[in-house]
Amino acid sequence: MKEFLLKTPDLGDTEKIELVRWLFLPGQKINQGDEVIELVTDKAAFPVESPYTGILKEIKIESGSVVKKGDVLGVMEISE
Repeated sequence: MKEFLLKTPDLGDTEKIELVRWLFLPGQKINQGDEVIELVTDKAAFPVESPYTGILKEIKIESGSVVKKGDVLGVMEISE
């Protein structure tokens, strides 16, 4: 197993990005393409999808937090 870092994607020229909610809890299985996190900017809501199948190992930033591009939001354990 290897780790994959779930990071805030580049959402363009926006000042504030809020992590609204996690859609999975640590220990739960996530399939490739599942929406894992919901982010909101002053313009729109953006779901963050998992590029891999694996297990959510750790949440690094809790719901309700303001984040910026590249922040590590959580850690997944994925099969190679």
